[in-house]
Amino acid sequence: MPSPNKLFYGDNLTVLREHVPSNSVDLVYLDPPFNSRADYNVLFAEKDGTQSTSQITAFEDTWEWNLDAEHAYQHVVEGGGQVADAMRAFRTFLGHSDMMAYLAMMAPRLIELKRVLKPTGSIYLHCDPTASHYLKMLMDSIFGPEAFRSEIIWKRTNTHSDAKRWSPVSDSIFYYAIGSPTWNPPFSPHSDDYLSVKYRYSDERGRYRLDNMTSPKPRPNMMYEWKGFPSPPFGWRYSRETMAKLDAEDRIQYPKSKEMRPQLKRYLESMRGVLMGNVWTDIAPINSQAQERLGYPTQKPEALLERIIEASSNEGDVVLDPFCGCGTAVIAAQTLKRRWIGIDITHLAIGLVKQRLKDKFTVAKYGEDINTTFKVAGEPTDLHGARKLAEDDKFQFEAWALSMVGARPSGQVRRGADKGIDGRLFFHDDSSGKSKQIILSVKGGHTEHSHMRDLRGVLDREEAQIGVLITLEPASKPMQKEAASAGFYNSPAFPDSVFPKLQILTIEDMLAGHTIQFPRMLQTTYKQAPKAKPKAQENLFLDLT
Repeated sequence: MPSPNKLFYGDNLTVLREHVPSNSVDLVYLDPPFNSRADYNVLFAEKDGTQSTSQITAFEDTWEWNLDAEHAYQHVVEGGGQVADAMRAFRTFLGHSDMMAYLAMMAPRLIELKRVLKPTGSIYLHCDPTASHYLKMLMDSIFGPEAFRSEIIWKRTNTHSDAKRWSPVSDSIFYYAIGSPTWNPPFSPHSDDYLSVKYRYSDERGRYRLDNMTSPKPRPNMMYEWKGFPSPPFGWRYSRETMAKLDAEDRIQYPKSKEMRPQLKRYLESMRGVLMGNVWTDIAPINSQAQERLGYPTQKPEALLERIIEASSNEGDVVLDPFCGCGTAVIAAQTLKRRWIGIDITHLAIGLVKQRLKDKFTVAKYGEDINTTFKVAGEPTDLHGARKLAEDDKFQFEAWALSMVGARPSGQVRRGADKGIDGRLFFHDDSSGKSKQIILSVKGGHTEHSHMRDLRGVLDREEAQIGVLITLEPASKPMQKEAASAGFYNSPAFPDSVFPKLQILTIEDMLAGHTIQFPRMLQTTYKQAPKAKPKAQENLFLDLT
């Protein structure tokens, strides 16, 4: 049986090189950091010397020339070819700038993405004007200028006041394909104005327009009389057999006068719409009111990814997103019955994608089996792996531990700023509409009685209903006693059940399947993705062997 779809935690360069075979992917979509110097570290860990450069920059979208950038540059240049020439030219022009560091990061990843693409595959690179001109030249050097197919302009926002410049409202999406790519031409509906002018007629079959049936150029073999109507000067557009078929289907409208000519009825229901161009203004961005909004800073709308995936892949094809973030490409691929690979370097993102898949597909399509259709690689699977993660990066350990119970980081990620709260989990269990919360504290090292006492104080201060200590080490008897002394939360929705106000969960417990005890009437920690509409769909698996 082929392996399930894959969600990889790790540096995408390493994952691509070690886990994704050549010529195995039908469609790549990537929405990498733009080198915008935007600060997104409110969601992620702060810069830390123990973290890899790619991890830091993925968080903060700020690049610096350092030994990692120099090493990446040298590796690409030593590979030779047009990309080496392009990188040397970039360095001559850009020197040791932040932009050069960004391009040194992108080049080896794009080279690997070319390797994994099938001959019929396509790649879409999403970017903004910050680095788009450099990325276009880099893509040309790797895939070849002849592989460039389109630059899609997506209007992502409305105009706003900017000092002495045209308001930036769009992103670019570069579409490249080396060979003969899969292509399903996308169409958009006709405008109301077009329909009112062109489709002015109607009958019991619906609206239609009239079209000329005469040949635009001389066709002697089509010169014949039809039902008393003489041949046009150049002949008819259709043969006698086709004319007879159209007549039998009532697709011809005959005029009263023989001096006029019959016309073809073209029904609106048979028309596919307008062939779509490369300027997309009909897909709204993710704003504060969007139903699918999750709060992820670079989240893209599902409609955008669905359009790309439908155009450049077929059901069962493999879609790869090497910077998957909150997983919109993964969600769109699952919705459209494609197989998928997602890669991200934060446990926060991996946890969010898992929760999003569960929210959207569990009830509507898979029952409880959605988790069996994909596997996560790179997460700890035992105590040894959990201890290693805690030693290497305490913030990633916290994000992973919180994702195990469906909680989100508190947002206070800098040292000393969390006020005793590492994560929160929200729920509703009455008709008031007011969210109730669970406060979580994560300890990856030594724990003691004072940690439970502190958590109890935070619980009171925040007026939370439940507090949970997640710990890598076993809890001592004084800690257990402190938890028991806090009593129980009584839920109005579950009058016959009680839930401990202070709970201790060890990593070992969580790996064994244990979780928080709380009223599970409605969890609202992450805004849930809309449920997928129920319809028959087979489980889609991905073979990476």
